[in-house]
Amino acid sequence: MMPTKDTVTAALRAIAVPGGGDLISRDLIRALTIEAGTVRFVLEGETPEAAKMLETLRPAAESAVRALPGITTVVAVTTAHGPAPSPAPKSPGLKIGGHPTPQAGPVPVQGVRSIIAVGSGKGGVGKSTVASNLAVALARAGRKVGLLDADIYGPSQPRMMGNTQRPASPDGKTIMPLEAHGVTFMSIGLMMKEDEAVIWRGPMLMGALQQMLGQVNWTAGGSDLDVMIVDLPPGTGDVQLTLCQKTPLAGAIIVSTPQDVALLDARKALDMFKKLNTPVLGLIENMSTYVCPNCGHEAHLFGHGGVADEAKRLGLPFLGELPLDLSVRLAGDAGTPVAAGSGPIADAYAHIAAALVTQGVA
Repeated sequence: MMPTKDTVTAALRAIAVPGGGDLISRDLIRALTIEAGTVRFVLEGETPEAAKMLETLRPAAESAVRALPGITTVVAVTTAHGPAPSPAPKSPGLKIGGHPTPQAGPVPVQGVRSIIAVGSGKGGVGKSTVASNLAVALARAGRKVGLLDADIYGPSQPRMMGNTQRPASPDGKTIMPLEAHGVTFMSIGLMMKEDEAVIWRGPMLMGALQQMLGQVNWTAGGSDLDVMIVDLPPGTGDVQLTLCQKTPLAGAIIVSTPQDVALLDARKALDMFKKLNTPVLGLIENMSTYVCPNCGHEAHLFGHGGVADEAKRLGLPFLGELPLDLSVRLAGDAGTPVAAGSGPIADAYAHIAAALVTQGVA
């Protein structure tokens, strides 16, 4: 038995609509067609909001029609009769990325006394974790601290610092940074959705870095910054080159795990900073030890002491070793860096911060 419009209409009449009535009595069905066992129709609301409500009813309407004898396929769509409401007026737009503004040489960042880059030769060694915790440790030591997330392809500082709100721009040019745990910070990740990819070529990366250094009001907290920590992307690419050539740096810190593979890449980062005439302030060995929380056994999952040996070989300061510990990961995911608390790991970061203060760079 082939279905008819009457039988399909009767099936749709059984679908109640919030507020009273059904799909047929409320005249919400349009363009109903039946052809060779295939039924097509449109659920049409008066407004986009009504269409959203009808979309919740669409599965039930499709099921009711599909249950009729002779029906093999049901195709239903939802639409709105009226236009969508006009968007609210926007504040002045701020575009991030684009070709950098030409400059003759290194330009200081207004209101920032000292800039320290935190880099690594490869990803996965905990560079961003070290950068955020070091910034917090310096703030706890009484310094006015800024944190710039220059890892533009993989910005993680908004999550680690526990503040993901979009920065304000009162005039479409100046960017107001955020604050967390006593640190003023800015990240490209604050300007986009958390799972949105940044697909830019080199000039746009350099332009974005230049904007975050020059257009951010780093003194929004009311005073100049003693030190800014810059979380670099892994490797030796455009961002590193631009930062070192266009901005006066107090120096760079290299983060590595003890294993030989990581040290191979760390040496390339060291060579890059040497060629760019950027002093290396010291090396940090991350994931140096692991202590079993159940039995207390200490293991060296990635080796141990390799970074300290490399620093000694090169005549560079060894700033300290940091353990592989679950609390570090939990704190970072929760947006409260472990250095903001107390305990052996917080003490380790405090020791590194003190070493930088002693060097006179923070």
